[in-house]
Amino acid sequence: MTADWSKIEALPATKLTDLFAADSERLSKLSLDVAGIHFDWSKTHLTTDMVTAFEEMAKAQDLSGKRQALFSGEVVNVTEGRAVEHTAERGEGKPESVAIAQASHQRMRTLIDAIEAEALGPVRHILHVGIGGSALGPQLLVDALGRDDKRYDVAIVANVDGVALEDVFAKFDPAATLLVVASKTFTTTETLMNAESVLQWMTEHNVEDPYGRVIALTASPEKAMEWGVDETRILPFAESVGGRYSLWSTIGFPAAIALGWDRFEELLEGAAEMDRHFRLSALHENAPALAAFADLYYTQIRHAETRAPFAYDERLRLLPSYLQQLEMESNGKSVTVDGQPLGRPSAAITWGGVGTEAQHAVFQLLHQGTHLVPVEFIAVIEPGDTLPEEHHRALLLNAFAQGAALMAGKQVEDPARSYSGDRPSSTLLLDDLDPRTLGALIAFYEHRVFVNGVLLGINSFDQFGVELGKEMAKAAEKGGQTFDPSTDDLIKRAFG
Repeated sequence: MTADWSKIEALPATKLTDLFAADSERLSKLSLDVAGIHFDWSKTHLTTDMVTAFEEMAKAQDLSGKRQALFSGEVVNVTEGRAVEHTAERGEGKPESVAIAQASHQRMRTLIDAIEAEALGPVRHILHVGIGGSALGPQLLVDALGRDDKRYDVAIVANVDGVALEDVFAKFDPAATLLVVASKTFTTTETLMNAESVLQWMTEHNVEDPYGRVIALTASPEKAMEWGVDETRILPFAESVGGRYSLWSTIGFPAAIALGWDRFEELLEGAAEMDRHFRLSALHENAPALAAFADLYYTQIRHAETRAPFAYDERLRLLPSYLQQLEMESNGKSVTVDGQPLGRPSAAITWGGVGTEAQHAVFQLLHQGTHLVPVEFIAVIEPGDTLPEEHHRALLLNAFAQGAALMAGKQVEDPARSYSGDRPSSTLLLDDLDPRTLGALIAFYEHRVFVNGVLLGINSFDQFGVELGKEMAKAAEKGGQTFDPSTDDLIKRAFG
């Protein structure tokens, strides 16, 4: 059913400063504290009336029923006829699915114990090859949480560009390297090409039995066995776990072995805490829902085409890239769940960066450009460094001041030096960047995507849009294929 936007469209577009002036309780109404994260949407244009209107829309779109279906393991991915069960990987879902996930986790832990006992020989380096969700999630976890106490050197390679692999080869000892191949179908062209190159590198350096140093992470274990991986070193996960939602499953193996099992479990527990908040809280005090309401207001009513998260913490530098896939692959759709034209904007284009360096690169447009860009600041109260405290104090104050400046603006006689203000931002302030809080943060973004999809009437869990270009690349590789004149010319120039 198509959502009725008329009530939200009829609401006045009041300036942010006027909204604060009119309501002394605005901050408390639009702030929440959940799972070690403080959420502040008071510098967005959300109002009580708007939230109420979105709640009515959510009821009409049966968000509650679809949320229940998600957690109950019912078919939610309708175009592929699948349940969507990443929450079961952290203990929140259909009991049978939770039990299967727990068994997979136990299998992963047993294998990690064996690796630590040198059952596969001495291992100092973990070389994980995957792409998309099979790489972005583990990479984010290891980079964010593994800087201080890395038990192994971990490299995660997604790009089929050989430069990416050769950079790792220059640093790793092939005799002490474990190859981890992550592919849901175990047919991903780029991943298998990279994996074969790693095996060749090992062979050229006289590693005995390179296949004996391979771990496979997949929902298609039979394909991994056909490729040459022994069944004892295959870590399966459920077909109902989508790639960009899979870091909680055995796809999280590099994080689990690099960070230690206890920390991986804490990650799952933090995500489960956010799951319970999302499942049980009323929408007007539900973090993923409120964030989605703001998203939808700006894309649908104010016609904002992009959304920009900025991580004011170097440890979260990969978060914007992770969110690009999560948000744009999930909700970058042009048809509804019943195959009809969407007829309105889909997901915003997600981009962003790291503060404070982004302030000197892109914030000019955010403050004075003609585009309306909702900004999201993500910061951490507890510093991740041991330098004098003025470093972290300056970092946080810059994040807070940027949000204040976007809203307030500044009017002077010289138009080139004027700031229009009334530019929205939200802030996510973490108590600390530990596994539990990071798990909750990522789960928050997942559920936010889900609410956006339900209210737009689209399926957030397929990704057919990534297939056509890959099919045409395979056709070009086989040769004898004619494309458009431009593409044919490029192929000829590159390959003769």
